[in-house]
Formats: sequence, C-alpha cells, structure tokens
Amino acid sequence: MPIFKRYGREITLRIRDVMSSPPITVPEGAEVGKAVSLMWEKRIGSVLVVDEEGKLTGLITERDILYAAAKGILCGPAKVNDIMSRNVITADPDEDVSTAIERMKQANVRHLPVIDSGGRPVGVLSVRDIMDAAALFMRIISRLE
Repeated sequence: MPIFKRYGREITLRIRDVMSSPPITVPEGAEVGKAVSLMWEKRIGSVLVVDEEGKLTGLITERDILYAAAKGILCGPAKVNDIMSRNVITADPDEDVSTAIERMKQANVRHLPVIDSGGRPVGVLSVRDIMDAAALFMRIISRLE
C-alpha cells in the first residue's frame, strides 16, 4: 500500500528503510544467559539464532525467556535451542512495510527477522522500528501545516 499517491506517483516504504541493522545473533548452541546478556546490553527484545553457516534457525524473545523461567527451564544451563521459537515468520528487505505489519498482526509477534535470499539475517523489523518511522512521518506532516 503506497504511503502517498498523487497524480500517479507512489512512495512505498520498504522494510530496509526502517529495520534495525545489523541483526544481533547468537549461535544455536549458546546458553540462554548469553542471549539475555545481549538483549540487556543492546536494549532489545529479541536475538536471532543462527547455525554455523549464519542462516536463521530461530528467534529468542523476552516472551520465550519469561515462559522458560515460569516453567523452571532456566534453573539449569539451558541452551537457546531449548527455548527459541522455531518456524519463524520472516520478511524480505524489499518488502512493503504495510504488508509486514499485517503479517505481524496476524501472527501476534513484535519482531520480524529480515533475511536475504540465502536465509541469512540482515536485520530485524520490530514494533519499535515501525513506531519510530511513524513518529518521523508525523513530525514531517506537522511541519507541512
């Protein structure tokens, strides 16, 4: 869906324009504590889990950590493989942001890994990224009035 359409011109906002990059990743065998430390240090709500080739295999979010803690899984040396979300919904960097937002709403997720054609993460589109872009547009629009 175009953001602006007038006299045949369209401006489409692409995921690459608003995603956070580079992505923060951990290897499949990393301990959950490593992922939590990265999330704390970077002030982010998720980290991407990658295999030896750098391909996305999962996603670990604040929600995954909370559920694991509630089930007592974190009492021992848990690995990210034990609690990560698998079968992650992903996006292409050239995809339209409005399409990605719809996908995020339908799946009830706040983080959408952005991958290249080889399955390697290039960024993450989060609700925070979307809100930052919306705030920027609101500032621009308010200056036009």
